[in-house]
Amino acid sequence: MAESGILKNTDPSASTTERVGHYRWTICGLLFFATTINYVDRQVLGILAPDLQKSIGWNEIDYGYIVTAFTAAYALGMVIVGRLMDKLGTKIGYSIALGIWSLAAMAHALAGSVFGFATARFALGLGESGNFPAAIKTVAEWFPKKERALATGIFNAGSNVGAVVAPLVVPWITITYGWQMAFILTGAIGLIWIFFWVVLYERPERQKRLKAPEMALIQSDPPDPQVRIPWLSLLRHKQIWAFAIAKFMTDPIWWFYLYWVPKYLNKSYGLTLDNVGPPLIVIYLMADIGSVGGGWLSSFFIKKGWTVNKGRKTAMFICAVLVVPIVFASQASEVWIAVALLSLATAAHQGWSANLFTTTSDMFPRKAIGSIVGLGGMAGAIGGMLIATLAGFLLELTGSYVVLFIICGSMYLLAFLIFNTLAPKLEQVEM
Repeated sequence: MAESGILKNTDPSASTTERVGHYRWTICGLLFFATTINYVDRQVLGILAPDLQKSIGWNEIDYGYIVTAFTAAYALGMVIVGRLMDKLGTKIGYSIALGIWSLAAMAHALAGSVFGFATARFALGLGESGNFPAAIKTVAEWFPKKERALATGIFNAGSNVGAVVAPLVVPWITITYGWQMAFILTGAIGLIWIFFWVVLYERPERQKRLKAPEMALIQSDPPDPQVRIPWLSLLRHKQIWAFAIAKFMTDPIWWFYLYWVPKYLNKSYGLTLDNVGPPLIVIYLMADIGSVGGGWLSSFFIKKGWTVNKGRKTAMFICAVLVVPIVFASQASEVWIAVALLSLATAAHQGWSANLFTTTSDMFPRKAIGSIVGLGGMAGAIGGMLIATLAGFLLELTGSYVVLFIICGSMYLLAFLIFNTLAPKLEQVEM
């Protein structure tokens, strides 16, 4: 009974952090580094695309197909990976995912044709599909609800750090050692991460490094019902459709930024491999701020006494509005105006994404979160396939980014409207 008293009185504020403990933030740090590696490996192709396109000889449509191969595999992986994370647990499941995508990233060095790159991207997509289901499930296991958006924002910031690290190191490696070595060295980092994950990670109830007060904080929410949740039964709930549709509409925008912004800067402003780094670094540093800031914002509202629904939705709406100015990017008169618009859009996307991910743990029991994030990720990847193919054809036929940036600026407010209609209260689903 003494421990239940701790559970009721524990306050996760900064003044009690030392007494409560902070091992959960070590776990969050591991998630952050995994997501950083995920996006370094994903971003290498986008940075090298203008040069590879010339040296290997693919056109815009070919490049669209190569990106589509990744997103198709990502969608396919999402069908099963969330469920596998729920069955295997994140310690084993995350390790397998990192191993697959690290080897696939290194295998790009063997590619010399459109088919070879498409095959390597397909394998990379299968492995990388495990990252977010595993990370969101880990956050749900290791953090109380009031801290989850912040924890999600922190680990999700790794996507932006990865997108910053890549333009810092990939051009230098490529110029010094060749493009093949850029894929090999960045891919090998994931194998190092697996070692630390296996050594440091266990579920909270099995983690011997975790002290009782922090365990009490982690378990301070009402326990989830211990019931078996059939996979198909998830589809009966409109809340999962709210999440999946929002992912379908907004994830492709982020994919577009990753794979086409370097090409856009090259085409519109003449930036090449040796000078594209600084603009990309600025864009993704701002995205980093948006990821943490968006997660912090909803947590701030909730700690001020707002309901979870009001706090989460307000943060999402603010982010959706901040994306809109990207529609003017194609008309920017000089590169740093375009960079400013892209920075605002990527920051707002990541703030939106941190809160959207967190709604899964607001609405569903921990046992189902891996599957739900997997289904949502599949929907986002299907949207990514569509925009990759569309971008390839539009750019090959018109050479203009106008329509693509209009799509980028309009999707979030529409997605917010649909999400709020299907999930007006973010109430916990009865399963």
